[in-house]
This record gives sequence, structure tokens and C-alpha cells, in this order.
Amino acid sequence: MAQATSLKEIVVIEVGSITLPQGYKAGGIHCGIKRKRLDLGYIVSEVPATVAGVYTTNIFQAAPLLVTQESIAKENKAQAILVNSGNANACTGEQGIADALQMQKEFANELGIQEHLVAVTSTGVIGELLPMDKIKTGIKQILQKEYEHEENFKQAILTTDTCTKQIAVQFTIDGKKVSIGGTSKGSGMIHPNMATMLGFVTTDANIAHEDLLNALREVTNTTFNMITVDGDTSTNDMVLVMANGLAENNQLTKDHPEWDIFKQGLQIVCESLAKKIARDGEGATKLVEVQVDGAFSLEAARAVGKSIISSNLVKTAIYGTDPNWGRIVTAAGYSGVPIEPNLLEVSIGEYKVFEKGLPCPFVEEEVKGYLENENVVIHVELNQGDFSATAWGCDLTYDYVKINASYRT
Repeated sequence: MAQATSLKEIVVIEVGSITLPQGYKAGGIHCGIKRKRLDLGYIVSEVPATVAGVYTTNIFQAAPLLVTQESIAKENKAQAILVNSGNANACTGEQGIADALQMQKEFANELGIQEHLVAVTSTGVIGELLPMDKIKTGIKQILQKEYEHEENFKQAILTTDTCTKQIAVQFTIDGKKVSIGGTSKGSGMIHPNMATMLGFVTTDANIAHEDLLNALREVTNTTFNMITVDGDTSTNDMVLVMANGLAENNQLTKDHPEWDIFKQGLQIVCESLAKKIARDGEGATKLVEVQVDGAFSLEAARAVGKSIISSNLVKTAIYGTDPNWGRIVTAAGYSGVPIEPNLLEVSIGEYKVFEKGLPCPFVEEEVKGYLENENVVIHVELNQGDFSATAWGCDLTYDYVKINASYRT
């Protein structure tokens, strides 16, 4: 299913993914890290691609993130990404670094490329060493045609996710068709700062590295960094974008006359993936969107939105279809933003519940009925300026506790 947007016909392909852009293949295999499910996946470009990444700000960065960042820094290029799920290779010391380097070397050998052109990443249980014998055996088999399918990759990167997450867009630059595709995983330990869970974006655009990196950072701040599930920032969060240039457009920079088209395409892909992660929060039944308007700065708008969407009391009220506006106001009040209470307005859907420091009359059953919807929107008007931001999250259910109480078993 595709739909066109207003910006020079950017076509959104909901079922599209990382292999829509020219020159990419992907696949995955079960190598034995997890009991039955696919657990080792790859993306490969026909040629070395310009690459940009953003990474978790958690002090305990996992070994593969350290290896990948060091490799990318050599020439800002990558030709392949290797991902395992079921084991995060985090807090594993020198052996964890050695194992990540071994993964990189083994896959580079299979592809016949330089080691630093392979990015590696992991997701899963923290503090356990990788079963390297199983991984090395998997790497030797993974490039076989029977495992080459983007669906295999999407399945291989999942942990507690209940579904795969993907999207692609297409548009024209310099008369050339350009595509951007994205796939991500994430369901729990979601409260990103600089990146989120695992996100992989491919494009066939020809683009300068510095401009690609700046675009990714800007887009991340309004998409992945504006979601939360449980307030926990992972040790393994990473978003990587590969741009192999096979569309053969003139090199994109911020000064290119059609730069905004590429930037909007990247925004659409990242926002869609971020919202899908929020909706797939562990045990979640609803996607919650918090729209903040009238802030005196962009940072203030974002802070208020993230504060509300992160509140466990707000999240549980939404799960229980309780129109408890007091929890929303309270979360806005402890956001650290100097809000003027008598200017604040709060609406749940179309129902205004708070204004000028006082509750508004509303029909309880009507708002409860609205909160039964799968998509819930909370609107906050600060009336203090012209800046806006949107944050996304989910409700907090009994199942979240069940899933995380038995995660390692």
C-alpha cells in the first residue's frame, strides 16, 4: 500500500523495507543463540556505502557498539551489517570486544571485503558471553540463497517484539529515483537518548557523510528520541544509515536544491519506525501520542512531552481507561520546564479536561470511551510561545511485568 505526500510526491511504501533501495540484500538464519527463532541477520551493499550512526548514551556501551564506532571512524564507510539477537554482548569485558571483532572478521572473510567495512551489533540478555562456535558456524552458512530474504533479517533481529517493523519511501532527485528503506527492533528497555534500540536504514542516494550524519542526528531528535516504553535506556541502542550512491544523483549536501526532499524522506522513515516501536512496547495495548504546543523553546516542548509520555501513572491510567487529567498535569509540572499553571490547557482526544489552573467539566463515560481506542492522543497547550513537539509511548499493562519478570527464563 502506497500513498503520496505533499512534498514533491514522496511515496510511502508501508510494506517496503531495507532492500527496496538499489544494491542491497538481506537475510537471516537460526544459528542456535535462541532456541528456535532466527537469531543472526545481515545487510550487504553491492558497493561500500557512506555510513552514519547514532548510539546509546548509556555509559555501559556494549562491545559491538564500541567496535562498530571505531571501524566506521576509519573512513566513514560500511558495506555490511551483521546482527545477532538473544545475547547483547554487553558488560562482557575484553572477551566481549574480542568476540565482536571475531564476528566482524569472519563475516568480512565470507564477503571478501575489509574488516572495517563490517558493522556488528547485538541485542538480548546482558552479561553473557556470545556462543562463538554457533555464531561462526552460522556466518559460514548465512549467505546461502535459501536464507537471503529481508523477512529473515527482520525476524532475526527481534527479541521480545511481537511484530517486525519496516517502511520505505521513494522520490526523485536530479531526475533520478531515490529510495530509503528502514527496519527496526524494539519493545522493552526503550527510553532512547541519541539513538534507539536497533534501527537500520538503507538508501541508494549519493550523499556526503557529514550531511548524512547531521540529517540523522536532527531526525533522531524528533523521532527516536521522542519515544519511551519504560524509561530504560539500553546499553545497545544504535541507528545506522547506509547510503551506497547507486541512484547516481548529484551528491547531496545541505546546499543541494532538493536537500529538503531527502531530509523529509528520512524523517518519514524514522518517525514511522519510532511509532511502531512505541506501539509494540512490551505488553502494550495502545499507542499514546502527546502533542505539546505553545512552548517558549523546542527543548521545553520536548521535555514536557517526554515527561508526560514517560509517567507510569499516566500510562497505567490510559490502560485502565481512566481520564485522570491530574496525572498529566503533574507530569508536565515536574518536567523541569517553568510552566505557568494558569495558562495550561489539557485535552484527551477532543475532550478538554483542564484549563486556566482548573478542571473542565466533561462527561466521564465519553472520555473513558475514547481511551478504549488503540490510538490515544493527549494535547497540551502551554500558551507560552510558538514551539511544538510530539512524543510517543504506550500504556503500561500487567503483561509488561510478566514479560520482564521472566525475561532470562
